[in-house]
Amino acid sequence: MATTYRICPRSGLQFDTNAEKLMRWHAVAGVLSLLVGGIMALGVILTRWPDVKLLEAETFYMVLTAHGVDMLIFWIIFFEMAVLIFASSTLLRCRLATPRIAWVAFWLMALGAIMTNVAIFQGGSSVMFTSYVPMQAQWHFYLGLILFAVGALVTCFVFLGTLVVAKAEKTYEGSVPLVTFGALTACIIAIFTIASGAVILIPTMLWSLGYIREIDSLMYRVVWWGMGHSSQQINVAAHVAIWYAIAAIVFGAKPMSEKVSRSAYFLYILFLQLACAHHLLSDPGMGAEWKVVNTSYFMYFAVLASMIHGMTVPGAIEQAQRLKGYNKGLFEWLRKAPWGNPAFAAMFLSLIGFGFLGGISGVMMGAEQLNMLIHNTIYVPGHFHATVVIGTTLAFMGLTYFLVPVLFKRELMFPGYAKLFPYLFGLSMYIVALVMMGAGTLGVSRRHWDMAFAGAPLAYEWPGTAFLMMNLTGIFGTIAIVSGGLWILQIVFSILFGKKLEAGEMRNTPIPLTLPAPTAGGTAHPPATPGTLVLALIFLVAFILYYFVNWKYLSSLWGLA
Repeated sequence: MATTYRICPRSGLQFDTNAEKLMRWHAVAGVLSLLVGGIMALGVILTRWPDVKLLEAETFYMVLTAHGVDMLIFWIIFFEMAVLIFASSTLLRCRLATPRIAWVAFWLMALGAIMTNVAIFQGGSSVMFTSYVPMQAQWHFYLGLILFAVGALVTCFVFLGTLVVAKAEKTYEGSVPLVTFGALTACIIAIFTIASGAVILIPTMLWSLGYIREIDSLMYRVVWWGMGHSSQQINVAAHVAIWYAIAAIVFGAKPMSEKVSRSAYFLYILFLQLACAHHLLSDPGMGAEWKVVNTSYFMYFAVLASMIHGMTVPGAIEQAQRLKGYNKGLFEWLRKAPWGNPAFAAMFLSLIGFGFLGGISGVMMGAEQLNMLIHNTIYVPGHFHATVVIGTTLAFMGLTYFLVPVLFKRELMFPGYAKLFPYLFGLSMYIVALVMMGAGTLGVSRRHWDMAFAGAPLAYEWPGTAFLMMNLTGIFGTIAIVSGGLWILQIVFSILFGKKLEAGEMRNTPIPLTLPAPTAGGTAHPPATPGTLVLALIFLVAFILYYFVNWKYLSSLWGLA
């Protein structure tokens, strides 16, 4: 394929046309997966809502399986592959390595996603996202996941090849940009993740076909979580890179310390996957020493990395704002931030929600004793909705407001809704995550379609608070799904019907399409960031208090005679 380039007149970014087409197709495939997963989410939430209970059990588990697979695998990884292509060819201003192979990889991913969804909706593969054996799905459920994984793996190698091309052709000087370094971290974790998936999904497919007599369930869980949890760590590395990218796009913010941020990414590579052990703390086959080491000492290094990013991103924004003159008090820089800019609002809500809700609850789940409080309760999806929906999906959605005019060359339609969306979707998901975790603390089950266990011979009387929290989950979950659906319509309408932007035309798009000019007077001594320090101290206090509350709750359950 001949290599041609386009310079975006609004952002100054250089696009390899082959890479640009691949980014568009990956993004569109991701949004379509999000649409399917969102429709399924409505069925899930209206069934878990005690006063509605929409679906029968058999249909509910089919819908829950489709929701988990489409949201946690297909939507996010399609979008992440677009990010990898953008972070290599566009940010490094070079040609895409092996575009033909990249297209083959995309179609493998698309075929795999379709095949797995067909298997689910045929009704014989309602094994949920985790697909634990001895539950057995149809063989093409596993084959679809394998094809999708192979396509994603090939795209990862195309990304690495593009880095080699950029280095060989000297399209950049010094180290790769921090956003590209974050994408490289996501790529390395993705390779480990996909390898784990292949190790377990290939024999499981052969088991479904009858060629293998049995799969050991404990072994399956251990290896599967090497894929299932690590796939979410790809998300973490990718959405942190997007935090840095949006801070640069909106504010012209530079990292407080490139070395510190890169070191934090390196900690992700070394330690993030080991945290998957917190899913196995109730499993009898794992030694106590292995559990303790992986979920405390090793996991805390990964937590440290996230805490570093959680401080350096707002710190970079504070420095950029103070250089522009917003120096009054601790938080003028934050008050005068462009809260009507949907890219910034989505990024900042993503950062706060990921840290305060997803991060703190995740570390709590990693303590073996505390894990017994909430294992297999709805607390667990409450936690990962805080990490994957608020943290990852909201950050991706925010970036999309930048990509529609830059990548698709279309004016964003309904800019008023764009300004409202991060708050409508983000804050409703904050409440959903909180009340799900609250209901889980009271013992509400994770996956059962009827929390009241209607017709069971030994009924359990839940406290009224549990029903209240599940009803709130239904109300605010529906608001989040509807607002997310409107976001999909906004993006699709903008791509299909938005006014085609001519060179240099900006019109009504509510986010800047040109990077801010360097601030005059940038010095070797950037301003202090007292506001960010106070935010970090608030986070630390919240962390300590939440830990104390859970240990207190545990002591009330495990009283000593």
